[in-house]
Parts: sequence; structure tokens; C-alpha cells
Amino acid sequence: MANPQSVLEPAGEVDLAHDLGELLVRAGKLSARDLERAFAARLEMGGSLEAVLVQLGLVSELDVVQTRSVQLGVPFASVDDFPAVPVEAPGLLTEFLSTHACYPLRLEDGRLDVAMAAPQDEFVLKALRLATGLAIRPFIALPSDIERALTQPAAGTEGDEDEDQLDDSGDFVEHLKDLASEAPVIRLVNSIIGKVIELRASDIHLEPFDDGLHVRYRVDGVIHLSELVPPKHGAAVSSRVKLLAHLDIAERRLPQDGRIKTRVKGRELDLRVSTVPTVHGESVVMRVLDRASVRFSLEQMGFEADTLARFNALLARPHGIVLVTGPTGSGKTTTLYAALSKLDASTQKIINVEDPVEYQLEGINQIQVHAQIGLTFANALRSILRQDPDIIMIGEMRDGETAQIAVQSALTGHLVLSTLHTNTAAGAVIRMQDMGVERYLITSSVNGVLSQRLVRTLCNHCKEAETPSAQVLRSSGLGRFLQPGKPTYRARGCALCRDTGYQGRTGIHELLVLDEPMRRAIIEGKDASELQTIAAASGMLTLYEDGLRKVAAGTTCLEELLRVTQDTSDA
Repeated sequence: MANPQSVLEPAGEVDLAHDLGELLVRAGKLSARDLERAFAARLEMGGSLEAVLVQLGLVSELDVVQTRSVQLGVPFASVDDFPAVPVEAPGLLTEFLSTHACYPLRLEDGRLDVAMAAPQDEFVLKALRLATGLAIRPFIALPSDIERALTQPAAGTEGDEDEDQLDDSGDFVEHLKDLASEAPVIRLVNSIIGKVIELRASDIHLEPFDDGLHVRYRVDGVIHLSELVPPKHGAAVSSRVKLLAHLDIAERRLPQDGRIKTRVKGRELDLRVSTVPTVHGESVVMRVLDRASVRFSLEQMGFEADTLARFNALLARPHGIVLVTGPTGSGKTTTLYAALSKLDASTQKIINVEDPVEYQLEGINQIQVHAQIGLTFANALRSILRQDPDIIMIGEMRDGETAQIAVQSALTGHLVLSTLHTNTAAGAVIRMQDMGVERYLITSSVNGVLSQRLVRTLCNHCKEAETPSAQVLRSSGLGRFLQPGKPTYRARGCALCRDTGYQGRTGIHELLVLDEPMRRAIIEGKDASELQTIAAASGMLTLYEDGLRKVAAGTTCLEELLRVTQDTSDA
């Protein structure tokens, strides 16, 4: 690597920058080639390495700050650690805090905890000690979080009463439009949306309560509280989101749905927006459809080799139904898109009916359901059968009419892909019977059912090895898959994974193929548990057993597997 040192910089600064770059590479946030590019760009552009890395879009601001936290041995302060009411620290002027990007967090026992953008700056630390006469404990925080804390007024300040009066006067909507178009609200909403890249979030929740608008993010399937927007700004933030989604901000009594297309840190984002009225105001949820992070490859979705080979064999059949089942948020639609991307759209006519269409695939005819105008799943399916398709994807088999048409399509030479909400693969067969599909039609049309869940994967930076006891191996069934003497791993938590112990998710699967023993059992009216037993006798591994393979491989831990699969034990 070329020597990055500039003659204009102290050696200590260069060492810190170089060490930061190496840490980012080791953590997998950055490639060595990109680091070389950043050092070269820094010599031309000037400024700090972290600023150059973020400007080039190579890493997020959060990645840099959390890695700097590890490098300096200084704790990281998230926005959750910032006080709701500003700390009154003696001798500290707002101008000084703003100039040096500092914010007091806590004052206790003669010590002041301070969030800092540059906690390694000895000049600022000394100035803080001299100004306050207190011992200073530095924390590192996002500069944007510090700036917002310094400029954002505390909850419950003057103005709340004015808003109530405006609401009563009938001018509230115009007032909201004005507020939603002001720079502070625009910056705040942009910041809230921008964090999804840093956090790898799948959903943003804006929830109004008495104390303000709670901002929460769903990361790897688990919701985390992020920040609190003061009550006086809550309605303006919600209105800003509604304006971006082309919704009616005057309508606050009925649910609305919309979509935002935006660009964040060089990435194209689609946000599916849903609003519902609550007693404290409108609750807004934005579902993040990050085109850059979508992996339309079955090989990268956690399939074990044997399961993937059998699933690909089902997709290769010229007709029949292939179902993907699981609860909301288990990755069913993504699996179907990955399956579609494997199929040759240039030699086959592929039509997709969805509500809503989440991602656009080249060469595939995609239809958006509009129930309000009568374009239901069933109506759309009837029409597309006259379009001479080879392959049909149905976003969800919601009712008996849709199920019947899907069966007829499969029996007349079409490959049909669809999803169902059931806990197990065998449960899908019983659900179709409940929808009114005859058993003999199920055995004639359904090729197989894939059930799946998403488990969080352990953070490679901090996961800890442990040797499971003989009792755990026996009671969990892990001994069947774990080689003797090989350790398992557990979550610990570090700055790089936000102290969760996990980074990312992967799939666990069970694949039920309708062979002759299974077809006979269905015709005989066996229940779901009996069908599951017969499938296991034919070699099917359950979701839990497939997850045990992930535990044995060190991808996840037993606690996470039990959390995710507990709903399948009674099914």
C-alpha cells in the first residue's frame, strides 16, 4: 500500500488514520483496495480519512464512529444515551459545545460524561476540565447526533399550546404544511431515513405518545428504540413523511398507504409507507426496500446444499404448485423473487401478481393488485391465464377462490409459485383443505412446500466459542450434527454490532416434497403432525433440525434458534 502520510500532518494523526482503516478492513466494512483509494483521494481532497470514506460512500458514518470507539477504547454513545432534558454543566457555553462538537450526557459524583465527535482531542478535554472543574469521561458519538441534540429544543417547551390552538382553529393543516417544509424538519426526516443504511434496518416506526414521537427501527427482525422527537415536532415529522409519500396530510382519521423513492448515501431506497390513526396521532411505518441489499440468489440465502438441490428440482418441473410458507417477515417473497430470477424469462412468459409489487425484475410482467377497483388476486389470475403464461407467481394465496384458480392453472400446464401463512410445511396442505381445495386436487397439483424462518447470524467480530455439555447436546439434539470436540458459539456484543452480538440474518428451511407416501397420507386425511412425521421418515429435516446445522457451523447460536422456532413446536 502506498504511504498515506502527508508532510502537512503530525505522525500521530497519520497513525490513527492508518489504524482506523486497517480496523475497518478487518471488520469487513471495507476492502483493502477501497482503503488505498480513500488514502489517495484524501491526499487530493484533504480532510480526515473518516470524512473521505463517508464522502466516497465506502462506509457509513456509524461504521466509522463505532470502529473509532474500538480503536480508542472509548465507549460509544448512541442517540438513546442522550438526555431528554439538557444537562446543566457549570462553565460550558453553547458556542464552545457547538464549535467542538460536544454534548454533556450526565453529571454525577463530580464527573461529567460528554459525548464528543473527537474524544482523542486533548485540547478539548483539557478545556472541558478547566471550564467545569470536573473530571471528564469522554464518549464518542455521531457528529449528526451531537448537532441535533444541540439544536433541538427540549420536549414540552413553549409552542405546544399554540399548536393546540391552531388545531382548534382549523388552520392546523396549513400550519403543518409550513412546518413540514421547514429546514429543521426536512433535516430530521432525512436523518431518520438515512439511519436505515447505517443500522441495516428493515422498518422505521414513528409512534406518537404523550411524551413525543418515538422513532424505532427493526434491525435483524428485532425492534430497537432510537430517539424521541418532541411533541411540538411530532405532527410535522409525520406530515413530512406523508408529503414525500404523496398522501393527503389533511386526512388524519383514516389509514393511508403510499410509497417514497429516495436516494440515501448513494443507494436507491424504496420506502413503503403505511399510516394509521391512534389516540395520540398518526402512527407511521416505513418498510425499507433497499434495492442495493436485495440478494436475488438462492445460493446466498442460507440454503443447505441438499435442500437447495431438491428445491431447484421442484422449480425445474414444467407445471405444478410450489409453496413457500412462514409468518410475516420470514423472507417468503424474497425467496420467490430469487426463484424467479433463476428461471429464464427470455424463453418463458412469467407473470407476477402481488400486493404490493415490491421489486421490479427484468423480463417479468408484474401486476399490482388494486382491490378498491376490483382488481383482486382472483380477478387478475383469471385474466392472466388468457395471456398464455408459462410461470405464474401469486404474492399470497389468501382465499379459496385464489387457491382454486392456482390449482386449475397448475393442472393445465403452468408452474405456479405462491406463499401461505402457516407455521410448518405440512400445515400448508391442511390450510389448502380449509380453503376448500379437494384432497385429490392437492395431490395432483402441489409439487412441494418450503417452510422458512430467518435467524440472526452471530457477529464475526465478537462471537465467543463455548463447549456444550453432554446434557445440552442430548436434550437439544445438537449432538447429531456437531462433530465431537468442536465448539459452538454464543453472542457477546461489541461496538460493531451495537452490542447485540448479531449482524445480519440467514434462512433456515424445511422442504416437504409430495412423493407417493405423502400423497397417500393426504388422500387418507392425515393431520399436519402425521404428515410431518411421514415427511421426516422420507428424509425431510425440520426447521429446528436445519437450524441445528447452522448452530453446529457457528453461524448462529442455540438461543436464537429456539427464539425463532418456538412457534413450530406445537404446529
